[in-house]
Amino acid sequence: PSFGDLLKIHPWRQARIAYFGDSVTDPNIPSTQKKYWKYLEEWLHATSYVYAVNGRQWDDIPNQADSLSKEHGYQFDAILIFIGTNDYYADLPIGVWYTESKEQTHIKRWHQPRQTVTRLRRHFDYNPQTLKGRINIAMRKIKSMYPDKQVVILTPLHRALFNYKDKNIQLDESYQNGAGLYLDEYVKAIKETQEVWAVPVIDLGNLSGLFPLITEQTKKFNAPGDLLHPNNYGHKIMAQTLLYQLFGLPCRF
Repeated sequence: PSFGDLLKIHPWRQARIAYFGDSVTDPNIPSTQKKYWKYLEEWLHATSYVYAVNGRQWDDIPNQADSLSKEHGYQFDAILIFIGTNDYYADLPIGVWYTESKEQTHIKRWHQPRQTVTRLRRHFDYNPQTLKGRINIAMRKIKSMYPDKQVVILTPLHRALFNYKDKNIQLDESYQNGAGLYLDEYVKAIKETQEVWAVPVIDLGNLSGLFPLITEQTKKFNAPGDLLHPNNYGHKIMAQTLLYQLFGLPCRF
């Protein structure tokens, strides 16, 4: 369908969408006058509930979920979570999804007596000092608070040099962080959330095509000195990518 036709039949049309995240989503950060969610709001005639906060990491997602609950209760349709780049910047260990223990349990196959067996069993790891532990904590809370709401996770964008008046200098993703990890290792873990917690993940970092490590791209999609946050045009590209990706997902169950 054409762009106009797509908007008329889009399953997220007139949706009430909550946004969790960091500075790329935060409406109070002046890196751009028009964030990606504002474009989606206009195109889809949607309502935006934005709880993203500058500098936040995955451990703040439960707080943002509480804020949504306090202000809107159950009166919304879906949640988009777009966070993770600050976990990389903070040198957070990746961690593990599960721990394992040996436990006794019972099984019974057809026409056989009941048996007591010892099996390895895995348990979610809820370590708040690791990325996977933080994601487990956040997803357990959101899945418990809103068991029948659509939740979609977006991967972080590629990132290049950020220099705010020499007060905040962040290196580009070609460098390992202080934990000896590259950004793509954090992105890989966030993608795995789809398999661990049964939530769709949109690989916005790659599907958007934004790649600020190339100078010719930054001239179009970033402001000078800020190769971490996209400009208005960059946010429009992000919104267009999301518009088409979200078309394949239900908004309301």
